[in-house]
Amino acid sequence: MSARRPWRRDAGGLTLFVRLTPRGGRDRIEGVRLDADGRPTLSARVAAPPAEGAANAALTALLAKALGVPRGAVRIERGAQARVKQVAVEGDPDALEAALARLVG
Repeated sequence: MSARRPWRRDAGGLTLFVRLTPRGGRDRIEGVRLDADGRPTLSARVAAPPAEGAANAALTALLAKALGVPRGAVRIERGAQARVKQVAVEGDPDALEAALARLVG
């Protein structure tokens, strides 16, 4: 993970580090920001509340649509109850990195 990229390549895709804001108005990816420890995270907002996994489901749907992969290819690996999450995305790492680069500039 570089200073500008909140993801790392894995054998079958990418691992993303996402800071999620539930009840954030509309669903959107806002770009990259540094967390309190100086690590880059992908900043995302969803309209769904954090109750009963609704915000996590909205996040996986948002990422799947933005990256052009099926919803089943996106799963939260760590941080289901936390604001900062580790998310695995299955697919061609080159294509996924290109899509993320377009999203975050």
